[in-house]
Amino acid sequence: MKLKVIFETDIAQPKGGSTKMAENLDLFCCSICLGLLKDPVTTACGHSYCTSCIYKYWEQDGQEVYSCPECRQTFKTRPLLKKNTVLAEVVDNLSKTAFQDSSPSQCYAEPGDVECDFCTGTRKQKALMSCLVCLASYCETHLKPHYEVRPLKKHTLVEALTDLQEKVCPSHNKLLDVYCRTDKKCICLQCTIADHKGHDTVSTAEERTIKQQHLGETQKEWRLRAQHKEKEVEELRQAVNALKDSSWETVDNFERIFTKHIFAYIRLMEMRRCEVKELIRAQEMAGVSRAEGLLKQLEKEVAGLKKGDAHIEQLSHTEDDISFLQSLDCLCDLPGPVAFPSSFEVIKTFLSEKQNKMENIYKDETIKILESLEKNMLTKLPLPSMPEYRMQQKCLMYSYNQMMEVDPYTACASLSLSNKNKEIGWSEKTPAHVDHPDRFSYYNQALCKVGLSEISYWEVEWSGGIVDVAVSYKGIGRKGWGNDCCFGHNEQSWSLVCAPSSCSFWHNNNCKTNIPVPNSSRVGVYLDHREGTLSFYSVSDTMTLLHRVQTTFTQPLYPGFGIDLGSSLKICPNVMVR
Repeated sequence: MKLKVIFETDIAQPKGGSTKMAENLDLFCCSICLGLLKDPVTTACGHSYCTSCIYKYWEQDGQEVYSCPECRQTFKTRPLLKKNTVLAEVVDNLSKTAFQDSSPSQCYAEPGDVECDFCTGTRKQKALMSCLVCLASYCETHLKPHYEVRPLKKHTLVEALTDLQEKVCPSHNKLLDVYCRTDKKCICLQCTIADHKGHDTVSTAEERTIKQQHLGETQKEWRLRAQHKEKEVEELRQAVNALKDSSWETVDNFERIFTKHIFAYIRLMEMRRCEVKELIRAQEMAGVSRAEGLLKQLEKEVAGLKKGDAHIEQLSHTEDDISFLQSLDCLCDLPGPVAFPSSFEVIKTFLSEKQNKMENIYKDETIKILESLEKNMLTKLPLPSMPEYRMQQKCLMYSYNQMMEVDPYTACASLSLSNKNKEIGWSEKTPAHVDHPDRFSYYNQALCKVGLSEISYWEVEWSGGIVDVAVSYKGIGRKGWGNDCCFGHNEQSWSLVCAPSSCSFWHNNNCKTNIPVPNSSRVGVYLDHREGTLSFYSVSDTMTLLHRVQTTFTQPLYPGFGIDLGSSLKICPNVMVR
């Protein structure tokens, strides 16, 4: 005990005390963790360490010979260490004395802070914790007894509460630590004997656990509903944007055809052009104005769901059970989300109809203007023949080039794709393609991703030796070298075979050879699926018909391409403007 008295005397020096304290602290620090010794043990060489530190040090060493971390003295066997009780007492007194000497910093309560209930004077310190047993709030100084006095250590401490009195029963001045399920309110223990006798009651902690589980499920549901509504908002916004984009694109197509091919009656046609533009704009405005109301409702609902989700998230982290339950009752009164499934689908269908109507206005009005010009004056102008001219305009209107893309899973392993799967070439080294049931295993062929079942037009440009420009049903054979897998040699496909010096057409293994050699490396394909028309053109400054098929198509047709060694082919990004 003499050592304890000397140590405490040294710590209590009024001048230079901090320096001397630091020196004393260094003497009782573990050389491994550099902190005050915890459960100190001493080795045979006289050095002391924390029990856990020395054991971890020896375990990490991984050697059969154990050594002292400080003096490096070795031990053949792992030493049996015992607790140094005297040193442990000294370190314990050192930590307590250091804590007592370090006076807490003065932190006065500001407006909005919780004041300490035990501070006296005109200005009180800010409370750090509230005791739910004492029903009082304490600053750092007055909180010490709750950490040091054994009976007070059992009290429940929470972060300082501004509404501590609301946690107290107004009738019995007791903590509201019981929840009455019958009356759905927090009560004190004495209330269960008086006003709530015979009611279904549990502790607030137990009720909070049960309700927080239900609240978690509610939060998940709200989040899912918010995600669903956000998806609907995004879909609706995309539909509105698509309508706007389609409007501008339709007007642009109409402008291009109008200004490119109309050379007379310009003033008379100008009036009609404005009328058509107004018709298109009217369809756009009708669709947008109807959709914006639902869009605002959906966005408002999403904001409400997110707000409720944030409220639930904040409530889930509340430490105080009473605040949790009282706030939960308020949350249950929040208005629930309102769904508009029928309105949402109706608006989407309405926007799609408006978009189709704009395209039909553009196509119908263009044909009417061309027919009017044909009737009145086109025969007097140095323009192409009217059937050829109208075919050119149809090809421009139904151009499908921008959306066409080769399906890489169908391409034979000897082919290479580039430029976003719009160019096909011959691969000198066979690439490591993943085997796929849709891939052609023998013939150097590939199909596009999307099947066509309406009016479409596309152009390709080829070079080198022999290429196939074809259309095919999806059910064409893929594996082996039989006719059922080769373009034009079965009932599933139709193929124009182009070479520098010859051109032929194949279907169902029948060949037609009396076809003029293309005067250009660009080939256009016009498909009217409903009418059963398939036409191939040589495209340059004019369009020269190479071959036309009139039949009945029973399934969607997929554009297909085949190339021979040394050949290449690409889907043209735009239809050639003539």
